[in-house]
Amino acid sequence: MINTQIQENRKNIALKNQYHLKYHDKINLGAFYTPTEYVDIVWGMIKPFLNYKSIVLDSSCGYGNFFDYQINYPKKANDIDVIATNQTKNNFPEIDVYSKNALLNVDRKMFDISDNNELIVIGNPPYNDITSIIRNGIKRDNLEIDPDIKTRDFGMSFLLSYVKLNAEIICVLHPLSYLIKKSNFNLLKKFTDNYRLIDGIVIDSGTFKETSKGISFPILIALYKKEKFGMNYNYIKNYKFKTISNKIFSLNDFDFIPNYINKYPLKNIKPNGNDILFWTMRDINALKRNRTFVDEFGYNTIIIDKNKLDYYVYVDVFKQFSHLIPYYFGNLDVFINNEEFKKYKDYFIYECLTRNSFLKDYIQYNKNISLQEAKEIIINYFKSLIGNHYAYQNN
Repeated sequence: MINTQIQENRKNIALKNQYHLKYHDKINLGAFYTPTEYVDIVWGMIKPFLNYKSIVLDSSCGYGNFFDYQINYPKKANDIDVIATNQTKNNFPEIDVYSKNALLNVDRKMFDISDNNELIVIGNPPYNDITSIIRNGIKRDNLEIDPDIKTRDFGMSFLLSYVKLNAEIICVLHPLSYLIKKSNFNLLKKFTDNYRLIDGIVIDSGTFKETSKGISFPILIALYKKEKFGMNYNYIKNYKFKTISNKIFSLNDFDFIPNYINKYPLKNIKPNGNDILFWTMRDINALKRNRTFVDEFGYNTIIIDKNKLDYYVYVDVFKQFSHLIPYYFGNLDVFINNEEFKKYKDYFIYECLTRNSFLKDYIQYNKNISLQEAKEIIINYFKSLIGNHYAYQNN
């Protein structure tokens, strides 16, 4: 991916994990080593935009591994972790290194950047959604952040900080969910009003060794360019995302289950003794972790409209076959081919009833189907639904 000369010029430096940090500190600071392959992709993306006015900044640099690339433009590095920035100074004595909170009192002056410079931001800023249930026992929200860029996720705040720095080009790693989940996209309005995604490669979070303890999720190596009108959500729905394995998809390729049933509980509704309850549906990865049908009512449970019970059955079966879904769909809503589902609905119901026998009192089912037959039909449905992405999963 990089030429031989650059490979020969690689420095023999201490570019590894921030070994001085404990695991919970790595989670809170987002301090995870970015593989060289991804660093090279970032520099390859920004190269066409480098000129005599350019300054390249990584405002959450860790040990500075994004600067392990032989290209002669002014570079600036920053991290709130002083031990990390001291290591960066040792690794790269030729660049300007700062030890500041990049999300507090944000402006160009904090990094000695002139208004005449064309700022290019690179890096892998921390993403740490403090509202997520993942590792919520060790996450904390005690970092001072400018009120106009404070969000529930540090990574989103970093994107908003680049707006305040008036960057011309931004090439950073962040969860794909920042863009494809409409609620997240709306939180980034100040960013999306000013920047447009012009290139990107989706990678697997599981390739970061420290994050591979849980379910893999898609990370986007995203290239943004400052544009007068930015981008709206319809732009993202039609955007052709490309994975590092050269698979291409867009949100508009799919029909999603929230078009047919409630994804979240309705407010101020209490269950009665005959109601069927279902766990909240966030995305496919959440479905993998969570239950489907549940016995007790709570703030995270949906009271099922029995006229739409077959679609909740679909979600339950989708969970059972979710291992067929590639990682890069993990933050999508459960998707469906409604016409095909209607055609094979009896097989989905039968498979679901083998695990949720109580539903036999609420739904009609075909007793003449075998479990093996149902599974074969369902797998063929998923092959059709996922298309060439199914082939990827089984390579």
